[in-house]
Amino acid sequence: MFNILISVGCGVAVFLIMVLGFNLVWWGALLTALAVVAVVMVVLVKLIINKIMAVNDAAAKDLQAQRIDKAIRDLKDAIKKYSRWQIYVEGQLNAQIGSIYYMRRDFSSAFPHLEKSFVRNWVSMAMLAICYMKRQKKGKMIETFEKAVRWTTKEPLLWNVYAYCLNESGEPTKAREALERGIRKLPSNVALKENMEQLKQGKKMKMRDYGDMWYQFHLESLGALQKHQMAAMGGRMQRRKVVRR
Repeated sequence: MFNILISVGCGVAVFLIMVLGFNLVWWGALLTALAVVAVVMVVLVKLIINKIMAVNDAAAKDLQAQRIDKAIRDLKDAIKKYSRWQIYVEGQLNAQIGSIYYMRRDFSSAFPHLEKSFVRNWVSMAMLAICYMKRQKKGKMIETFEKAVRWTTKEPLLWNVYAYCLNESGEPTKAREALERGIRKLPSNVALKENMEQLKQGKKMKMRDYGDMWYQFHLESLGALQKHQMAAMGGRMQRRKVVRR
């Protein structure tokens, strides 16, 4: 990574100048050089982070304005510019690009970017696991979910999605085991406990209370979602009639 190389290079230069130019004892020069390395590293990291944040802000505005292709293009350009400067930048940007493609249901374009996702981005990791499930690669699906829950233990939706996918893959026992693990991490979470009861009774898990956070994973068919939306609209209209009376 360029920021590491530049920081170390500055440190080495300072060390040589202190020892050869000012005849400073080696350990004094070393301490000074290490301080320079730390300062240069912090400055470069902040500089790159600010640039990435600017790209993310611009991409968010483009997405809101439905300029989706432009947002993706700018994020890809950012990978080319900054991925060699700082560790994890490439993974974070690929996670965003993959998520955008996935939410557009362009799963084939999403997959290669999701494969390069930063492991701590649990949404993109869950999307990658679902892609493996859709490709009938149950082992890779489980492996990916395990990576996600290892780094993000306190997100109830992640545990629920993991269990949902296991159950849909014909693994109800493993689905309950995943929920049990989630409950141990989040003992007060109601949704995890309710879905555990659903699975024990052989019923489908209840996920729609999560709203858009759930729908972004596209684990329900368009027909089912439309049916749910129509039912919700009908309920709202019925409530309005009751209020008017």
